[in-house]
Amino acid sequence: MKLICGERSLDLGVPQVMGILNATPDSFSDGGQFNSLENALSHARLMVNQGATIIDVGGESTRPGAVPVPVQQELDRVIPVIEQIRDQLDVCISLDSSAPEVFLEAKKAGAHMINDVRALQREGALSAAKQTGLPVCLMHMQGEPTNMQDNPCYQQIISDVYDFFVSRVQACQDAGIRRDQIILDPGFGFGKTLDDNYTLLAQLARFHTLDLPLLIGLSRKSMIAGVLNNAPVDKRVLGSVAGAVIAAMNGAKIIRVHDVQETVEALKVVQAAQAQL
Repeated sequence: MKLICGERSLDLGVPQVMGILNATPDSFSDGGQFNSLENALSHARLMVNQGATIIDVGGESTRPGAVPVPVQQELDRVIPVIEQIRDQLDVCISLDSSAPEVFLEAKKAGAHMINDVRALQREGALSAAKQTGLPVCLMHMQGEPTNMQDNPCYQQIISDVYDFFVSRVQACQDAGIRRDQIILDPGFGFGKTLDDNYTLLAQLARFHTLDLPLLIGLSRKSMIAGVLNNAPVDKRVLGSVAGAVIAAMNGAKIIRVHDVQETVEALKVVQAAQAQL
């Protein structure tokens, strides 16, 4: 299975590791660490050296309680980073954004895919994504980051997320986005209870009937802390890697993480075992 990302392609026959690069002052795990161009590029280089095949660049925090930032501020944060990664590193560049204006500028700057936590639901997002010609990741979120964890509630978490995917995939296709350019993300921690998150993780295979690749992002999130005695963010690495392994063994194709080397090594063991099936 190949994902065509502009002039690049990704082999989704094996899980690919997406390294997180937050060019923000307020992201939950690494806010403020990489919001200078020099630090961002240095960290991107480190993650590539550790085995990341995708770098996901974001300029707007979507942690619980976060509020949107002005489009120009988001552009100022992400475009220089994308340009530097394009010029200096051999890696696929993902844009973590929901803003149509940012999609278009990021494409010009060298981005290879769009990763949208709002599943292209902002006004103009479908049209802009189609205009870029890039693959898109559609994530499920109940509510908005400002309120998504206030009181998440579902009739049945798997079927509700499944139905959302069906609806958004159809919207993309109606807008002219090809089905083979679509990736799905169930949205761990985005309007989900602890039980919701682990139900999704345990039953990822239920989404395979959609015949689209899954991207999983649970790295260092509160769902990890929730079973580790509320461990602080920097003590969630092993739990995050365990989640990545479970996701990969259940068919996830892209694993979005903070801790690249640890995840890459764990997935090599998964691949070695799966090769014998």
